Amino acid sequence: MAGDVRKLVGGNVRRLRISAGLSQAELAERLGVDRAYVSGLELGARNATILTLWHVSQALEVKFQQIFADRPEKRSKR
Repeated sequence: MAGDVRKLVGGNVRRLRISAGLSQAELAERLGVDRAYVSGLELGARNATILTLWHVSQALEVKFQQIFADRPEKRSKR
């Protein structure tokens, strides 16, 4: 189950990042982390904290809920 949630979140982060026109390196820079961390997050290999996911949503300028969405939504500003 936990792996499924990490994959869901990771897939959403990847989709939202690409939709925002950012590379993994650019998102990593906005977050103050290494590009490898973003890669691991997107692959579902990282167990990110709620605070980290909040920062991801802020960096991507999306609603926090979109990080956890079962179905993709249109990218919208908060």
